[in-house]
Amino acid sequence: MTQTPPGFPLRDYAAIGDGRTIALVTPDGRVDWLPLPNLDSLPVFARLLDDKTGGYVELTPAGNFTSTRRYIEQTNVLETTYTSESGVARVTDAMVTGVAGRLPWAELARRIDGIEGSVEFTWRVVPGTMLGTRSPWLDRVGQHTIIRCGELSLAVVGSEHGPESADPRGGAEEVELRGRFTTALDSRHLLVLTATEGEPLRVPEPENVDKGIDRTIESWLSWSEEFSYEGPWSKQVQRSALALKLLIYSPTGAIAAAGTSSLPENPAGGKNWDYRFAWIRDLAYTAHALVWFGLREETHAAISWLLRTIREQGPDIYVMYSLNGETCAGVEKYDVPGWRGNGPVVTGNPAQGQLQLGIYGDLIAISRTYVEDGNLLDVETARLLAKVADKACDDWRKRDAGMWELGEEQHYTSSKMGCWQALNDAIALAEGAHIEGDVDRWRAERERIRAWTLEHCWSEELASYVMHPGSDRLDASVLLHAPSGFDRGERMSSTIDALSRELGHGALLYRYSGVASEEHTFVACAFWRVSALACVGRSSEAIAAMDELVEQTNDVGLLAEMIATGDGAFWGNLPQGLSHLALINAALLIRQLAPEEATDDQ
Repeated sequence: MTQTPPGFPLRDYAAIGDGRTIALVTPDGRVDWLPLPNLDSLPVFARLLDDKTGGYVELTPAGNFTSTRRYIEQTNVLETTYTSESGVARVTDAMVTGVAGRLPWAELARRIDGIEGSVEFTWRVVPGTMLGTRSPWLDRVGQHTIIRCGELSLAVVGSEHGPESADPRGGAEEVELRGRFTTALDSRHLLVLTATEGEPLRVPEPENVDKGIDRTIESWLSWSEEFSYEGPWSKQVQRSALALKLLIYSPTGAIAAAGTSSLPENPAGGKNWDYRFAWIRDLAYTAHALVWFGLREETHAAISWLLRTIREQGPDIYVMYSLNGETCAGVEKYDVPGWRGNGPVVTGNPAQGQLQLGIYGDLIAISRTYVEDGNLLDVETARLLAKVADKACDDWRKRDAGMWELGEEQHYTSSKMGCWQALNDAIALAEGAHIEGDVDRWRAERERIRAWTLEHCWSEELASYVMHPGSDRLDASVLLHAPSGFDRGERMSSTIDALSRELGHGALLYRYSGVASEEHTFVACAFWRVSALACVGRSSEAIAAMDELVEQTNDVGLLAEMIATGDGAFWGNLPQGLSHLALINAALLIRQLAPEEATDDQ
């Protein structure tokens, strides 16, 4: 294996994180994506999107080599073993956490252990331009050469890491720190990148970072011990839970939809979005999974953050919020080429101002899940949920942008089903004395929505629910409303068959009719089909599809947003929370609905 070429396949990235940001690592040891200090910051290391000036952190053997990698079991700490002609060495990569949780600064630690013979390594830390908005420089402070980039300060320290001298007076092409060393049997080397923004820079002692790597491993193991899942596909379910944990932004409890921005959904470009925001929809699905796993702290933090944010940013309920609980300011484009030259590169997301009626159901479903886990609502939350139920009573008659955030507003079928779900869950909360409201009205409107949807959104000719009344297009998002309880009968079963015929490719599934010409299959939709199959009693088909789909993860168990049917390539942002959530929820539903057919050895 030689050094990583530009535009490394997305399937080949592994993710590590510390509860505040995420780094993406290639098999040959290059960090091509690392926003600092926060996940939604402009990335100072973004070669993933900008090959020439994006910046990267490289640690790789000199000459030819092969590599294998894995996560240390039940952790998000990555181990890569390199084999060259002269020896074998192992690199352990971690975003280090502190004694009491995340560190107040960012710390990327790379520990190199000699296993056999000797392996020569070279390393480089090359700061980027933050998507063409900053010019990095080197600053000599005492004995340290510091990288400055905007408000960011970064230092590189280590042990036995062979740093070369760097001239802060050099030209722009020399804004980098580098070094070289050679492993031996039982040798240990350490390379550490530490960073802060707009505050003093903590320069750690290497021996403390070495201990910090072990502490980080123990922290992940301790978290995984709290994770309770015994059932089929347990390995893939736990890895997906660990991937979701990477997306939980610990300063607030928000859950990011994905770890990246602007990775394209198709080779033609155009559909490049920033997913480093918290969607109500994604948080609802996450809350269900976290409750099932018995993870109380993350559930409470996420739900509390969302409800507090909605109240603070009200009275309107937005589709998504920033990880700090703010409304989104709009889309900004950057003059950099994008992954493999496939732009645009953006921050922000245009879905911010859309009306999406399905979020009413998502919000109340989160709260019902929380209550059914033995928790209690506060007075303000109870009032908010009653108001949302009242809004669903009125707003279900409106056109909206639908779940897929389309430009054309319509009476989307899955949006009507989402309003039905909102009222169904609100009624359940009211019957349990958790909220107060006009329950008789909620019941009446729930039945009106159901009757209207069954009459206007069903096609006898297609034997399927359609995307919206008067359309012959199909939409995979209706599959979500088998688990919601809207339909677990013959119509949903027939819809599954229609979707499989028109949108399916093996176990994979496109989002809606006609989209195959614009993008690749949507991973979450494939798992929604599995869940729907289980809900309508077709367990053997659900299990067979699940067996096929869990093999679509990459070598370390991660999933992107989309998968190409031809070569299995990943497309879209990654790691993608919705993909991992859909995998988890499908496994949980099968275990719940067909325990006698789903066995632990799957």
